[in-house]
Amino acid sequence: MSKIGTYTTAEPLEWHEAISFMNRLYEDGNFTISLLVGCGIFFGLRISDILRLKWCDLLSAETFIIFEKKTGKRRIIKINPSFKRHIKKCYEKMRPKHTEDLVFISKWGLPYTANRLNVMFKTYKYKYRLNITHFSTHSLRKTFATRIYKMAGDKSEDALVRLSELLGHSSPAITRKYIGLTQKVMMDTYDMLS
Repeated sequence: MSKIGTYTTAEPLEWHEAISFMNRLYEDGNFTISLLVGCGIFFGLRISDILRLKWCDLLSAETFIIFEKKTGKRRIIKINPSFKRHIKKCYEKMRPKHTEDLVFISKWGLPYTANRLNVMFKTYKYKYRLNITHFSTHSLRKTFATRIYKMAGDKSEDALVRLSELLGHSSPAITRKYIGLTQKVMMDTYDMLS
């Protein structure tokens, strides 16, 4: 828990840095966290939903269905083909006993918790020299949303509407604030005085 009066809102990673982080974790033999990072940036799920994933979900064809823990809403997740290859590589390295097993299990055989992962992410920030101030598991979801928005280009307003639905926000205005666009517009306003 943070101190009263401190600013600790999670920030997104730049896309190339998130992919690099995922790959470096894999190269260092940290297959579980590499896969967790990938699930966060490619699926845009909350950590509470990522931690409930089973191998049968990730090894399914092109999509799988989850019921979000926070909202109870049914959501269909599409697996990106390049990320699917990463899933298979991690599966081969991790060798779970059953496809019905949870994916994100610690070396002690216990499921990870969001709190434990957030502590770990603080150390990863320094170990991997990530260019981010407020880094947590929620940064992965924000990385997903920011990437979708940026890739939309001239269809960015349409992307905001889609992201709002996908992330379970009540309006595109909330999504705009969520990915930091509202703050950026406010800061750009000051630049108009030049």
